[in-house]
Amino acid sequence: MAVAGSAIGLGNFLRFPVQAAKNGGGAFMIPYFVALLLVGLPLMWIEWTIGRFGGGFGHSTAPGMFHTLWNKNRFIKYFGVIGIFGPIVIFISYVYVESWLLGYSVFALLGKFNSLTTEESITAFLQAYQGLTMKSKFFIGLPPAYFFFLITFIINILIVYKGVSKGIERACKYAVPVLFLFAIILIVRVLSLGTPDPAKPDYNTINGLGFLWNPDWSALKSAKVWLAATGQIFFTLSCGIGVILTYASYLTKQDDVAMSGLSAAATNEFAEVILGGSIVIPAAFAFFGSAGAEKIASGGAFNLGFVTMPLVMQKIAFGNIFGFMWFMLLFLAGVTSSISLAQPAIAFMEDEFNFSRKKASLVFGLVTFVLCQPAIFLISRGVVDELDFWGGTFCLVLFATIEAILFAWVFGMEKAWTEMHVGSDITIPRIYRFIIKFITPAFLLLILGFWLWQDWASIILMKNVPKENVPFVLATRIGLLIFFGVLAFLVWHVWRKKQKEGMRSDAF
Repeated sequence: MAVAGSAIGLGNFLRFPVQAAKNGGGAFMIPYFVALLLVGLPLMWIEWTIGRFGGGFGHSTAPGMFHTLWNKNRFIKYFGVIGIFGPIVIFISYVYVESWLLGYSVFALLGKFNSLTTEESITAFLQAYQGLTMKSKFFIGLPPAYFFFLITFIINILIVYKGVSKGIERACKYAVPVLFLFAIILIVRVLSLGTPDPAKPDYNTINGLGFLWNPDWSALKSAKVWLAATGQIFFTLSCGIGVILTYASYLTKQDDVAMSGLSAAATNEFAEVILGGSIVIPAAFAFFGSAGAEKIASGGAFNLGFVTMPLVMQKIAFGNIFGFMWFMLLFLAGVTSSISLAQPAIAFMEDEFNFSRKKASLVFGLVTFVLCQPAIFLISRGVVDELDFWGGTFCLVLFATIEAILFAWVFGMEKAWTEMHVGSDITIPRIYRFIIKFITPAFLLLILGFWLWQDWASIILMKNVPKENVPFVLATRIGLLIFFGVLAFLVWHVWRKKQKEGMRSDAF
């Protein structure tokens, strides 16, 4: 449930509908399911297996696990630093976006959206709340947003402070069923909308479902759609960030990683494709039609959720209640993901520095609270976009590529396949031996290769960054490099300390 909670997040209900709408609906779904089968599921099994294997040697984070898989290489543990660095970087931007949802759920109950009847007015409300517009008729500055950020941040730290079983597991045990219940209620209400305006017969929920589920085989020729679909699979399954490794490290040798990986992926896909795909897109189609939904989605990652849904809720009975359910389910999904992002760093402090759970949680909270401030106050300067790209996109694909090659080629496919099936109640189809060894690493290397070929120069040289934002983007990158260096130094320090204590280097 904790791993499912980690995977079920804002990507399921906010990012997935936007990606699907921007990339042609049914045209997006074919590459999406291909990427799930060739990359998503293999990575789930790889991470569950590496995590359980490393946990058997007393390691709960990627640096120690990587060294266990390849103990003859003295540098491999530093690649594992990405598995601590990435989740922290994602956390410091994710938790602020998550706090918007808490604020919006309160605003929905209070009827704050009732007077906002146009896309422009809803967008202005969101920008004022984010602090992009410091003075408006809605908010004066950031105090309301900061207030909800503080509440959200405290909730996250309190949950991880309680530990894995009493904190994270218990939170997910209650939050996931509640968000599922809210989602099902919203689906029933949205699908009952039918054709709200008889004068516009094409504006209906059935066409919204058709837009998502009618396959477009020509999409197989579009590299852009393939990249978008693969990126969504990474994002939604929480693969490539080190979280699943840490959770799996708490398993015993005989716990079933094959079924666990499959069930966690299936639960997430149900939440994303069935629930996430059946709320926003059909609702948008019912009131704005095909062209309107695609236009709103192309306007920004948050537009379908933060702009379209408040407009839709105003047009139905008891809209304030349904609006509260929508934003609260998103908030709960966000919390179950963000608390998982904290776990690798906390586990590293517990394992390698012998910190108590409480001390590790407090240190994590203090450090990340300070690091969150640029994301809050400099959101208009491109800081959040930088954090999202380096933490949630580049590091994610790089880390997944490293662990896939390490698992299948260095650890060895024969040992890997045997390890995957220890204690398993199911047999993974044998074709996945070939997929995990050849297809998954090749797929990931192609993604990295295309990025290096097409985009690296413009990103590194900040060609698409507005001139006034360049100093802030540059400062963010320097800060991220320094932060990564500090984490790498801590790994080096721990390794040296253990050597001096007379422990064998391969135990690290």
